[in-house]
Order: sequence, then structure tokens, then C-alpha cells
Amino acid sequence: MKPNLKPDLSEGDSNLSPRRDAWVASLDPDTRRLLDRDAEVFLHQSLSTPCIDVLSSCSGSFLSDLSGKRFLDFHGNSVHQVGFANPDVIRAITRQLETLPFCTRRYTNLPAVTLAEHLAELAPGNLGKVLFAPGATSSVGMALKLARVATGRHKTISMWESFHGASLDAISIGGESMFRKDMGPMMPGTEHVPPPDPYRCLFDDAGDCGRCNLKCARYIDYVLEREKDVAAVIAEPVRCTYIMPPPPGFWKAVRQSCNRHGTLLIFDETAVCLGRTGTMFAFENYGAVPDMVVIGKGLGGGIMPFSALIADRDLDLAPDRALGHYTHEKNPVACAAALATLDYIRDHNLLDRSREMGRQALDRLGALKTRYDLIGAVRGQGLMFGAELVENRGTKVPAEQAADRIMYRCLELGLNFKVSKGNFLTLTPPLTISGTELGEAFSILDRAFAQICN
Repeated sequence: MKPNLKPDLSEGDSNLSPRRDAWVASLDPDTRRLLDRDAEVFLHQSLSTPCIDVLSSCSGSFLSDLSGKRFLDFHGNSVHQVGFANPDVIRAITRQLETLPFCTRRYTNLPAVTLAEHLAELAPGNLGKVLFAPGATSSVGMALKLARVATGRHKTISMWESFHGASLDAISIGGESMFRKDMGPMMPGTEHVPPPDPYRCLFDDAGDCGRCNLKCARYIDYVLEREKDVAAVIAEPVRCTYIMPPPPGFWKAVRQSCNRHGTLLIFDETAVCLGRTGTMFAFENYGAVPDMVVIGKGLGGGIMPFSALIADRDLDLAPDRALGHYTHEKNPVACAAALATLDYIRDHNLLDRSREMGRQALDRLGALKTRYDLIGAVRGQGLMFGAELVENRGTKVPAEQAADRIMYRCLELGLNFKVSKGNFLTLTPPLTISGTELGEAFSILDRAFAQICN
């Protein structure tokens, strides 16, 4: 059967772009040979294989490829809050490897207990019971199981265009066609609602959240009232790919609806936790504390795959069940990396830095918007920001070809970032980014826009 080669663009940029072929053809012979070997042995899939280049090293804000070319990395798969190859994290990992590199499930260990205590102290409200897993997709699965145990219900409400992982349970609640299409029956009871999107609002043509009185939140309340037996609303508190902060009051309203209907609220902060939005947990920006929160990616210091589920203390209700039971759930090396990461964020004031550098970045993006009509909107929160490209600001028709051209031009100039939904430039630098590096990135963006728009 011939595969469908028309990409569904949402979670990231397609690896089927014609410009990718031209990019790869421009690489040196050694790199192309290794890319060919990679393509030969790995199953091909959208967003990754075949790959775009071969990396040889990473440090701080930079990636280096096999030929020695350096890229400022404003992508990082959202794992590099403390920068790549952070020396403090590496030292913590090395020390732990020399004493206790693994812990079997029947036992616990000091790094795991200390990390769980630390996360419980950091988490607001009554959040304070923890489970660890090797990846956030698994933590999402644990949250779904715990919601069933706690409520006696199985239904969920999640959002179209959301991403919660690539496993079958995660794509059932996720809302991206790229992951769901042709995958057969999903889990039962997974209702979906439109996400809040003031720029392309489905509920109000003007995107005037004040005028429509948060119809997006009221729609969730309507579904909860209609279904009556929903276990959990699960969502990203802020959509990380095309960076869509919710309108003011949205999560407060949803929290109140969940309370009325006996439904749990689960936030998936896999990509936006640990200072990315200027606060330790992204939901702290929105005045609503969930019943559970999933964190991951950067928790492993950009080195170890690691995640955590932090639940309300009153949800410790399943002593006779196996919610996770993962082989590496209390991996002492991963826990040591996470502790070093949290210490680094605190000791280097990275929350304050994320807010301040994020404000500078939004100002720079706003200046680009005044010069280039291709930019329809700029959005951001902390060191997570980007620009929506449109053919026309009035019609808001997505400018997908322009986004692809700008991305590859920026790669040529040494800046790496992500394109989401085909037309949104998503930039997520490390929280350790310097002012000079931020300026260099915007200089590259300006040069790329000037070339494409003139």
C-alpha cells in the first residue's frame, strides 16, 4: 500500500519538505553517508527519520554537527532548561553512577526520596504525592488510571490539537491527526473540545474573549453537564507548540466546573514545566491548581529521560493497584540529575531570568512584526515564544511555504527552531541563554525575514 505523503502539520515541522532534500544535498559526504545509514536501519516516521543532520556535540545553547557547524538551539525538544551538558548535572550523574547506578523496585534510595520530597515542597496547594516514570507518556497513563480509581469513571475531556504522548492511551486523549489517523479504535470515552485560541477563535469571530464571556470554558462545562460521568479534564495549561496561553480566567472557570461535576483536573506540563513560562509550574500563571500535574522533559537535566506525576495528597487511593510499576521508576541516576536540575534553577535564578529574557524576546518579536507583514501575531510566555506567519493579516491564511523557507534559511545561518502547525515559528531557548545569544538569534531571524519578504 502506498503511504500518504501529505503531512499533517501540528506537533512539529514535516520531514517531507522538498527543502529538506536540498539541505541534505548540501552537507558534506561523511554526514550524508551517516544519514543514509540512519535511514537504512530506522523505521521512517514523520517528524524524525529521515533526519536532517548528524550531531557530534552539544553545550549550553549550542549544537554542533559532524562538520563542525554550530547552531544556536531554540528547539531542544524542550529538555534544555539548564542548557546542554550542564556541568552540575553531569557531576551529579557521575557521582551517582559510582555508588548506586540502579535500584530495583522492591527498594527505594536516597535520591528518589529526596527528589519526591523536593517536588512536593515546590508544588502548590495540596499537590504532594509523587510517582516517577521513565517518560512523560507513561506518567500521563498513570494519571489516567488514578483518575479512574478516584472517580469510578473512565471518560475524559481533552482538546483537539493537543499532544500528550505517542502511546495508544496518550493519542486517544491527544488531538493531533498525525498520531491518531488510521490507528483504529481509540480508548472509549475520550471526548474532545476545541482549545482556547483567541487568534483563531471558533466561538467568536473577533477573538474577543471578554465579549464572548469565555465560551470555550463554558463549552467544557456544557460537556461535563451533558456527560455527567467524566473522570478528568486533561490538558496542557498552555499549548506549547504554537504557544497559545489561555485567555484570562479560562482555567479558573474550568477548575470551578470540575469541582461542580466531581471531575478531576489534570495538567500535562511535560514541555512547559520548570521555569519555561517564568514559573516553576506553568499553571501558576493561571490561578488554578490541578488535582494532578505531569512534568517531564527538562526534569532529567537534558540528559536523562525522566518524568513525574504529582498528585493531590487525597488521591493516595490505590495501594492495591499498580499505577505504574516501571522498572526504572526510582532510577537513582535520573533522580540525581533531576535534583541537580532543580538546584541549578534555584541557585541561578532561572525563573526570574526566564521572565526577563522572555519580555525582551517578545519586544524583539514585536519589532519584527512591525517590519514584516508576513507576521500575523506574536505570542509568548517566559522563554517560550514565537510568531504566526500569514499570507494576509486580515484573512489569517497560514503562510506555510514561507515558514518552511525561513526555517531552512535560519538553519543555514546557524539558528535551529521548530515550525508548528505549518506556519508557526516556535522558539524555546535554554533558560541559561545569554543576552548576546538572544540578540544573535534575532539578528538571524531578521536576516531570514528580510530575504524572504523582499
